[in-house]
Amino acid sequence: MPFLQYKCVKCGERFEELVAKHTDTVACPKCGGETERDYTGTVYSSLGQQSKKCSGNCKTCGGCR
Repeated sequence: MPFLQYKCVKCGERFEELVAKHTDTVACPKCGGETERDYTGTVYSSLGQQSKKCSGNCKTCGGCR
């Protein structure tokens, strides 16, 4: 179960949420509004080393693997 970053479309609140699957729908804890994935965080390798900033384009990034 991954921690994913989200941003609320309504109020702009940024937060992390523990989800069972990356496709789960998450509501904003502040206002209950609709959220979208936020790809502004730092990417770490499986060894815990910082690799680079996430571009949000998982097909070309290669940092999450």
